[in-house]
Amino acid sequence: MRQEYIPNIITILRLVLVGPIVIGLLTRHNHLAFWLFMVAGLTDAIDGYLARRFRWISRWGAMVDPLADKFLMVTTFLTLGYLSIFPLWLLIMFVLRELVIVIGGVIYHFRIGVYDFVPTLISKLNTCLQIILIISLMFNLSYSLIPTLWLFILMIITFVTSLLSLVDYVVVWGKRAWLHNKQVMLLKRKEIT
Repeated sequence: MRQEYIPNIITILRLVLVGPIVIGLLTRHNHLAFWLFMVAGLTDAIDGYLARRFRWISRWGAMVDPLADKFLMVTTFLTLGYLSIFPLWLLIMFVLRELVIVIGGVIYHFRIGVYDFVPTLISKLNTCLQIILIISLMFNLSYSLIPTLWLFILMIITFVTSLLSLVDYVVVWGKRAWLHNKQVMLLKRKEIT
């Protein structure tokens, strides 16, 4: 095995862990689900470090690594929502944000061009808060040490950053699409005259 494949193998491990995490949550093996989620998060840090440190970067890894992260987050979030671990309003905001980003990205790609999404600061903050929320909820399911008020405040903050991130995404990429269309129209006018 070539060394540069190591980050890709670690990414595959993260994908494989999603199933046992979901099964652990659904069967109320909360300790197992929590620790598997922590291992999955650790694999994300390790494969990212190896890829950057040793330049073991592949096109496959660059494409699949963020998809593996998204798959882990979305699946865990949906499972926790299904189990009513957090309120419906937070689940709806999470799903809405993800759908708008994915559908918007696909439309942008096919109607305008390459969609090289670079997360904004609010988007990074939101992702960080989502991770903290999931870890906190799963930790609390296992050990019941986090006050309910703290979890509720974290949910509200995550909701607000999700909403801000969604608005930011629509504004930034809507503006890019509008500017692109404006340039295309100007070029067509020049060709006609």
